[in-house]
Amino acid sequence: MHEMGITEGILAAAEEAARAEGATRINEIRVSIGELTEIVETALQFAFEALSPGTMAEGGALLVNHVGARSRCPSCGTEFGHGRFDAQCPGCDNPFCEPVTGRELRIDSIDYD
Repeated sequence: MHEMGITEGILAAAEEAARAEGATRINEIRVSIGELTEIVETALQFAFEALSPGTMAEGGALLVNHVGARSRCPSCGTEFGHGRFDAQCPGCDNPFCEPVTGRELRIDSIDYD
């Protein structure tokens, strides 16, 4: 489950940022995850619950913002929303479109004391 490694990275980055600000506890970590990353939120939450004890985020929350997939067609310029497997341009049927959103994996904010 690659969510364990991702969660370890999120916790390490959040702790580093919180310590740099003189914090002693992380109450909440907000992350954005794109639909195309194939990260499963329930697995991410499970990993957070398993890995956060003994860290500054113990007892804290991991909040996930889901980012839908959008692409832009390089041929006709149409920008459109889609699922994982249907990124074909609705304007000209070009199957080779460029992702605009949906591949995000980032920490948006950290609430700490």
